Amino acid sequence: MRILVVSDTHGKLDRFMRVFEKLKKESPVDLIIHCGDYYEDAMSISRRCGIRVAAVKGNCDGYFDDCSYCIVETEAGNFLVCHGHMEGVSHDLQRLYYKVLESGCIGAFFGHTHRSAYVDIEGIYLMNPGSLTSPRDGSGGTFGLMETGPDTVFGKICRYDDFIGSGSSGGRGSKSGVTGGRLRSLLNYSDRF
Repeated sequence: MRILVVSDTHGKLDRFMRVFEKLKKESPVDLIIHCGDYYEDAMSISRRCGIRVAAVKGNCDGYFDDCSYCIVETEAGNFLVCHGHMEGVSHDLQRLYYKVLESGCIGAFFGHTHRSAYVDIEGIYLMNPGSLTSPRDGSGGTFGLMETGPDTVFGKICRYDDFIGSGSSGGRGSKSGVTGGRLRSLLNYSDRF
């Protein structure tokens, strides 16, 4: 199964549609996951793309409930989908990790931070696709791709400018080089114990 993962589109779907059209030409997408902020965007994506979309509401949708998640079945196992604001992903991934275990899942897709991340913690896969429209990590916009099979899970974060081509950044240009971001804050946070 090939899964396109996005989050935090905030009413702007132009970049998403460019990514989807290019992916559709290369290899079909079986499922789209939208990790919240804005839920209406996910409904629009479903109508426009004609394939299944699994979506949750986020904080900008006015949703503050621990039950705002869904479970997606794949050949490799189930994945939890949430926005992440109720799991405290802006601080660390511990609550999300335990929620995945309690749900009997092998991983989670989440958003909220506008910063991309993909980690494998002892066979638990956690993916935040970042944001295509409002990135906070200097990336110029990101999305996630996950491919699953009966015994395989392969995920990656894709930078919009690299995937579409450097001429498509909308006049903003692409930042390069090392930036302080999520990893640096995680390392600094871990030093406080």
